[in-house]
Amino acid sequence: MSAYDKVYSDEIYGREPSGRYVCAPRINKMLNHEYTLMEERLKNQKPGTNFFAFADTIAAIDFNRTVSGHGWIGMRFQLEPDALPNDIVLHVRMLDRDSQQQASAIGILGVNLVYACFRLHNDPEELIKSLNDALHDRIVIDYIKLDGPNFTTVDSRYLALLLVQHGLTEVAMFGPDGEAIHGSEFLYKKSLMVARGHYRPPTLVSLDALRSSFQQFKDEEDIDPNEAHIMCELTLEYLREDGVINKSDFMERAKALNALGVSVIVSNCHSHQRLINYLSEFKIQRLGLVIGARELLEIINEKYYQNRDGRLLVAFGELFTRNIKIYVYPVLTSDKNLMTGQSLPVPDGIKFLYQYLVESQHIVEVEDYNEDLLHIFPREVLQLIQNGEEGWEKFLPSVLVDLIKEHGMFGWNAKHKKVSV
Repeated sequence: MSAYDKVYSDEIYGREPSGRYVCAPRINKMLNHEYTLMEERLKNQKPGTNFFAFADTIAAIDFNRTVSGHGWIGMRFQLEPDALPNDIVLHVRMLDRDSQQQASAIGILGVNLVYACFRLHNDPEELIKSLNDALHDRIVIDYIKLDGPNFTTVDSRYLALLLVQHGLTEVAMFGPDGEAIHGSEFLYKKSLMVARGHYRPPTLVSLDALRSSFQQFKDEEDIDPNEAHIMCELTLEYLREDGVINKSDFMERAKALNALGVSVIVSNCHSHQRLINYLSEFKIQRLGLVIGARELLEIINEKYYQNRDGRLLVAFGELFTRNIKIYVYPVLTSDKNLMTGQSLPVPDGIKFLYQYLVESQHIVEVEDYNEDLLHIFPREVLQLIQNGEEGWEKFLPSVLVDLIKEHGMFGWNAKHKKVSV
């Protein structure tokens, strides 16, 4: 069935509490209804048959181009007769500027999906890569969920990394439970704070930066604290070591952040601007960026030296839009001096512009931070763990200490055993 109107759709699948038709709950209802109906009608008539149901709910680009085009696509399928079925659900954004071309792209993606489910289910990485066959630069797949008896060992966090790593999207997300999430389902017209970092591992100072900045964010006059979220961002740049991304290293960072109850963004956004562009799809009300003073200085210097040809105001204007605010977390310099947003040693040629950003509250200090924790440097803590030295536990939240020791994360187990011999 296709191209039926909303009334007809509601009669079949029921009305969504949100009133939306292009959403994750809708695709799940469609798969449940169609697969159950097919089994009821055909299971006894077609013994020894593998069944599958394919569904999609799409909002294509409209005449006025107020809708850019996106949708949810799903498939429920058996790999053996009478076996429990598996589910695969995708969120896709269409990049073609014509509705017919978008429809064609969805058709190709549907064929790729059916092939991947039956031929590549044993290799999630190849499955994900194959979805983009003949569709380069025409679609973005920024959500994937695999579920069922044939995917019990597949981790949604790793799938998020694969989507970004293989260029199907610049941004993917997963929640505190490690399951895939999509911004359209929980961020639409909400406020969001993003904290980019290495998190190798998350330390007490990492936790303090999240706590103090998010509380300050929620206390802003124009933010409803009940409608505000915080997410940690892991970029491919921060995940690479000697040009290589190690799956185990990524999973350790992801599990550590989830253990702290945090949702995570995996991105290929070197600049914050690219992340901001992606998040603009969800009409974020207020966006806060937690940035350490040292990292902010690097951003300021990069923009200054790359744009001295007259584009300086444009470069900064792209980042500091009306609804974006940077929260600067202080750091200790190598000579133990405190570097804050106020004391940032910016180049002379940009001092007046920077001062304007501070005075206009586009850049603010994180206020309620714990100065006693600023001496903690994650790289030094990581070295202590990897060298099997004592004392690293006091720099980490207790929940992570237990997790690291239980699972031998961040190199602790191997080094610890070696030292203990």
